[in-house]
Amino acid sequence: MNADSILFASSLFFLCPSIIAAAPVPPSAPKHPKTLVEHGITRTDDYYWMRNRESDEVMSYLKAENAYAKKALKIYAPLSKKIFKEIKGRMKKDISSVPFKYGEYYYFAAYEKGREYPVFKRYKDGGGKLETLLDVNDIAKGKKFCHVPFPEIRPDHKMIAFAVDSGGRRFYDIYFKDLSNGEILKEKISNSTGDMAWALDNKTLVYVKQNPDTLRWERAIAHVLGNEQDKELYFEPDETFDISVSRSDSGKYIFIRSGSTLTTEYRLIESKNPLGEIKIFQPRKTGLEYDVIDGGDRFFILHNKGAVNFKLSECSLKSTLLENWKDYIPADKDSLLENAEAFEDHIVLEEKKDAQSRIKIVNRKSKKSYYVDFPDKAYIAGIGDNYEYNTVFLRMEYESMTRPESIYDMNMDTKEIFLRKQQEVLGGFKPENYISERLWIPSRDGQKLPVTIVYKKGINLKSGKNPLYQYAYGSYGYSSEPYFSSSRLTLLDRGFIYAIAHVRGGSEMGRPWYDNGKLLKKKNTFNDFIDITKWFIDNGYTSAKHVYAEGGSAGGLLMGAIANEAPHLYNGIIADVPFVDVVTTMLDDKLPLTTAEYDEWGNPAQKKYFDYILSYSPYDNVKAQLYPNMYITTGLNDSQVQYWEPAKWTAKLRDMKTDKNIIIFETEMSSGHGGKSGRFDSLEQRASQFAFVLNLEGIDK
Repeated sequence: MNADSILFASSLFFLCPSIIAAAPVPPSAPKHPKTLVEHGITRTDDYYWMRNRESDEVMSYLKAENAYAKKALKIYAPLSKKIFKEIKGRMKKDISSVPFKYGEYYYFAAYEKGREYPVFKRYKDGGGKLETLLDVNDIAKGKKFCHVPFPEIRPDHKMIAFAVDSGGRRFYDIYFKDLSNGEILKEKISNSTGDMAWALDNKTLVYVKQNPDTLRWERAIAHVLGNEQDKELYFEPDETFDISVSRSDSGKYIFIRSGSTLTTEYRLIESKNPLGEIKIFQPRKTGLEYDVIDGGDRFFILHNKGAVNFKLSECSLKSTLLENWKDYIPADKDSLLENAEAFEDHIVLEEKKDAQSRIKIVNRKSKKSYYVDFPDKAYIAGIGDNYEYNTVFLRMEYESMTRPESIYDMNMDTKEIFLRKQQEVLGGFKPENYISERLWIPSRDGQKLPVTIVYKKGINLKSGKNPLYQYAYGSYGYSSEPYFSSSRLTLLDRGFIYAIAHVRGGSEMGRPWYDNGKLLKKKNTFNDFIDITKWFIDNGYTSAKHVYAEGGSAGGLLMGAIANEAPHLYNGIIADVPFVDVVTTMLDDKLPLTTAEYDEWGNPAQKKYFDYILSYSPYDNVKAQLYPNMYITTGLNDSQVQYWEPAKWTAKLRDMKTDKNIIIFETEMSSGHGGKSGRFDSLEQRASQFAFVLNLEGIDK
């Protein structure tokens, strides 16, 4: 079938609705076989042609799939609209973040009623006029996509630098606004990463530039206001490394961090002299991961030298090499040290033990320490926005699966805690109507797998008929946290059990948990997820016809793997921007982000990794069998997972599956990895996905 016939088939939906309204016919993608040979193994890829985004045939196919999705989803439309209204109705239309103090000002972001994008504001400490720094709604006018992070505030508070991505591919243009007169300067920086930091000279902005093809963050550049020519400060030559820049806690330094999955290297710039000498903190050593914390009169180093779960050391400002590091907080084999932040009199640590986050406060003078107490059995607690170095107050963030996001300030000396704000959930939400629990489920190889569940009080937990919605990510060491979601209430209020599976590949149980879910142990991630599902079924929580799974990006790889390995366990799968064409992508070092991924997946140019990746790569392992109902998404401008991966996967699934279950495939034609940019626009797809699941479950209200 050629491109014209694809479009013709999709147009039949509208020309002859009486004929096919009950059963719309999905597009059938044409096959243009391409032979791929590696390590003596030949693969035939019928849909390799979809990689050409300039091709009319590719665009026609994506549009035909969107037309089919629109037609197929029509039967869910009334429920989808109800859910959208329901989710939106729980959100306050005018909300603002808790102001954070920086210098003489308090800064915050606000959403105003009826508007999609934030407005960034400030007011002076002690009161005074409320100032609008930037209204993103004005910037977004006429744009299909617009993302503007919180502006970078110049140290003298007289100017901001702000970054705008209007394509969804994470290329940001940086602009400068003079806060004294409201003027946006004519000079701008084009096509940056948006990662930036002001120097203390109040005229130099250090920013990061990415490779235009591979998208690797590779150059640190200084822009001096008024100068036409920018100066490159550092180029990272190793294609497996990315760089980033940041302002240190005390403001004395700008850090340039080079990092791969397994190795780190820091460079320091004196913030008062940003074009001066650049010092290497500790030269890179393979396997040495470290982060530098500016402690004012010394440096603290969070690192893994002799500590699989990391430890905290210290060194003088002049002697920063590894041999001069002295232990400050020793290693704990049972607790992962994830992050640290320095204040004049305190060090604050973020830890994780037994899949639970913890905050530890250490007095720098006495070295006495304590943990902050929180009320829930499973929760997220972390360091919030702290821009003041000389303060006893710590800004913290906290939430659980039954408790909305809460912002606290704590006096680190007296331990007094002040609730500054808790996310307001409209529509009669009461935390006490829901129950959250932490379960420990055995895996096939004897591991105890942590799983956090939440459900509405009053359901029969062991009826065997409860719909179960199971989510996981399981890659890059990123932990799947037990977060609060007001949209999730849509499922809970209709009797669902929602489960977050803390599978290997994350760091919930420490660094070994991550190490045992990557490279040649990646299949543990998939096996853990499947074992958890089986346990829920075997223990009477649910049955296979009531189980739904969701994962996105690398979590979408997980969805592809379980669909191939255990399709009988799932009635429906949501795969958002899924990374499913692993072998072909990882063999192409010209594609965005590939080279930096070798330590995560392995380099398939080496046969042992090729064979292992090929054994689980979802696209390569699609076969003639029954598959669950699926809802698959992508963004045409996705910079992380290229649109053609889910497009090819969908086409191959349609061609080979032996069932009549539905596959919905949607391409957002103007967005990237994160979907639509507006706060309400982004809810539409979520409502559609929930309606899809509820319809499969036989719930139409």
